[in-house]
Amino acid sequence: MSLSVSPTLDELLGCPSGLLDTTFDQLRTLLVVHETGSALRAARVLGREQSSVQKQLDTLNRNSQALCGEVLTVRQGRGKDFLFTPTGEAKVALARSTLATWLESIHWSRRRLGRMLTVGTTEFTLPIVSRAWNRVSEEFRQREVEFKVAHVRTKDLWSRLETRQVDLVCGSIVSTAEGDLRLKDYEVIEYARGRALLLTNLPEAELASTPVETSRLGEVPLVLPPAGLVADLLATWYGPNYRDRLNVVADIDDVRYGLSLLKSGFVRGCMIVTGSIGRGMASQDDPGGVPLRAIQLHDDLEPKAELMTGAFVRRADLERYDAGHPLNRLWAAVREDVRTYTPLA
Repeated sequence: MSLSVSPTLDELLGCPSGLLDTTFDQLRTLLVVHETGSALRAARVLGREQSSVQKQLDTLNRNSQALCGEVLTVRQGRGKDFLFTPTGEAKVALARSTLATWLESIHWSRRRLGRMLTVGTTEFTLPIVSRAWNRVSEEFRQREVEFKVAHVRTKDLWSRLETRQVDLVCGSIVSTAEGDLRLKDYEVIEYARGRALLLTNLPEAELASTPVETSRLGEVPLVLPPAGLVADLLATWYGPNYRDRLNVVADIDDVRYGLSLLKSGFVRGCMIVTGSIGRGMASQDDPGGVPLRAIQLHDDLEPKAELMTGAFVRRADLERYDAGHPLNRLWAAVREDVRTYTPLA
């Protein structure tokens, strides 16, 4: 009796040895070399000897020459980055996709089996995750659940959730009466809601302590980040081109750097901050720094906007798993925590 072999199986059995000998480690090395530009720099990143990295590249080049008729990389001389051939660039894209697909599959399987949980949190919402973790930590340890905490900037909150890089995230968003269409597929546990404040190092003679109307923000010098919570807030009030209508005296990538700028007096102006940050900084007595004042913002623009701090999770994930799955157990712990503790807005 003869065995009929399908074309697909035929192709699998006829795979060239050079292809079958390619390992994930070699693909990772190829990607690191592509990112760093040289075998030496790649070796430093990987914690290996340069000769080891070069040996892997030589093997990949030799196999590529045999399989495709072109090597992947070409040396351009001492001190110069490797040149990646068209075949090399194509293989880099394929390697990146292959590794990403496998990693995502592994993570999905571990999540499905309840063996891994990744929680994202901003710097300022870390206490929420910490308190929830304390409620389930012993259970997770006994079940050998791998629990990871990832630092998430506010500007990346949605992308981390949508690309499934995290299972649950804690952070702050801009909330309006119109609602946020992005929330339709998510469960939300709200911790705090409040209005932003204007934190300034300007003396009262230049900027009175009376509430500043949001429609007048263009009249004050502002220290602004390019993205994140404050950017979303200003876009809500002024539209996507809000920077063209405001007086931006300094750009910052981090809230703490902006606070340092104001306290140093190097930049004279104002920052839009959350209520908790504004009140906390204004109450500090720092003999070596410029005193800061927190001024109320009067929202006279439409739509009215508030800052909402909470926890977010994909509804489909909660429904996919049973009540005993680590994600549902952690979500229950967050829900219980909000009943007993409410942080300042």
